[in-house]
Amino acid sequence: MSGLLKKILYIEDEPDITAIATVALETVGGFDLKSCSSGFQAIEEIHQFNPDLILLDVMMPDLDGPSTLTKIRELEQFRDTPAIFMTAKAQPDDIKQLKAMGVLDVITKPFDPMTLSKQINQIWENAA
Repeated sequence: MSGLLKKILYIEDEPDITAIATVALETVGGFDLKSCSSGFQAIEEIHQFNPDLILLDVMMPDLDGPSTLTKIRELEQFRDTPAIFMTAKAQPDDIKQLKAMGVLDVITKPFDPMTLSKQINQIWENAA
């Protein structure tokens, strides 16, 4: 992982949260964002987008965030792509389990749309 963070693959099943995060990340943060409404869609479209970072919800129907990340990690090209989980499940044990998957960090919901991009940039810089 090196360089400037530009492209984020965002995986979230709730349209309202996606809309808020899109404004926060594209308009406020200036990121190139690809939003996917499911883990399956993300797995299908990740090769076309080739993200610098994967930002994903934990609780999603069909394929949850941890399962989605596991499947993405099975793709050789994206095995080492940094990831951050976003979740409302913010109990210390939950966060510990998520971090054990090798993600950079866990952002708790609700998030502040005005500071989300700054928070992600800080996580990125701290990991570099």
